[in-house]
Amino acid sequence: MRGVGVLEFGGPEQLQIVDLPEVHAGAGEVRVRVHAATVNPTDTGLRTGSRAVSMAQIEPPYIPGMDAAGVIDEVGPGTVTSLAVGDLVMAMVIPGGSHGAYRESIVLAADSVVRAPEGVSHAEASTLPMNGLTARQSLDQLSLQPGKTLAVTGAAGCYGGYVVQLAKADGLRVIADASSADEQLVRDLGADVVVPRGNDIADQIRKVAPSGVDGLADGAVQAELAVGAVRDGGGFASVRGWDGTGERGIIFYRTMVRDYDHRSDLLDGLRQQAEAGAITLRVLATYRAEDVAQAHIRLEAGGTRGRCVILF
Repeated sequence: MRGVGVLEFGGPEQLQIVDLPEVHAGAGEVRVRVHAATVNPTDTGLRTGSRAVSMAQIEPPYIPGMDAAGVIDEVGPGTVTSLAVGDLVMAMVIPGGSHGAYRESIVLAADSVVRAPEGVSHAEASTLPMNGLTARQSLDQLSLQPGKTLAVTGAAGCYGGYVVQLAKADGLRVIADASSADEQLVRDLGADVVVPRGNDIADQIRKVAPSGVDGLADGAVQAELAVGAVRDGGGFASVRGWDGTGERGIIFYRTMVRDYDHRSDLLDGLRQQAEAGAITLRVLATYRAEDVAQAHIRLEAGGTRGRCVILF
């Protein structure tokens, strides 16, 4: 079975096709024949070693990938699930050693796999699990009631775009940042107000929300530059583990999507919202497994407004 991984941490050139042993589903598990795996910043971090969980006791290859879409081809003995062989599915994967989404076949807990949205490609379905669940977690942490105001930095990106759309579905007023080139995209995603992106983001948001916003989801990792936009006692969700400054009674949340592993209930909710058109699945480009280095290079160049996807 083919996979894509690294034997040594480093640049995109370290990615290579590797041969992996066949895997089988055990009790409580299903096996997915992977047809698409999304390339995320977490993958480039694993490749370089900067975000890799300690693997000193694990033999390479190290296989990245947190998003997979494909077809169930095996259900483990005694597994209780509504899924069946032949179902088109998607899942979030928590990488560890050779257990990552960049492989032709993967075994996962049945409660982390859900049906893919109807009428979409494998590539489109693969863009939803990790980024969608991350956005959902940030909003759950902030726990804003309908009518409250949320600010989103990095709104044109995949995480930020999902936050905008899910927040609108939750009944929130959304203020989002964008470059001039991305302004229409962010408006189309549903932002009520779009402000210029930049180092003065807090001032820009305060111009339209003088009392400060109730919560902020920091997809652009602006941290200290953005926190001034939040009202006293408001909430700030960070996707990079920023603990904040402790100022003005603001509550700082670390959005760690690993905490939403096995949350098939939430992932299936995202599926339903995708089918209803409430959230948009954005594929920037697709790549053969042999060309995965080019996908990493494209992502690291910045400015992507959709996900690069590897096809198997």
